[in-house]
Amino acid sequence: MAQGQNFSDVKFLTVSEVADVMRVSKMTVYRLVHSGELPAVRFGHSYRVPESAVAGYVQSSIVEGRGDAGGSGSADTA
Repeated sequence: MAQGQNFSDVKFLTVSEVADVMRVSKMTVYRLVHSGELPAVRFGHSYRVPESAVAGYVQSSIVEGRGDAGGSGSADTA
């Protein structure tokens, strides 16, 4: 990060808050942080994740549906 960057407008979330927002376990959030997929700042023994990083991660992880009948989950009766 650039030296002298202003963080006064950045909202940081705890690992627990990120897990709640993403509806995953805290361990999943820790794995994302440790793998570098989700940026975080370490304060002592705890991590804080910028809210914008969570939004960006979720946005980049969106999967488009296939749009054909095979992906509907219903059985074919033909």
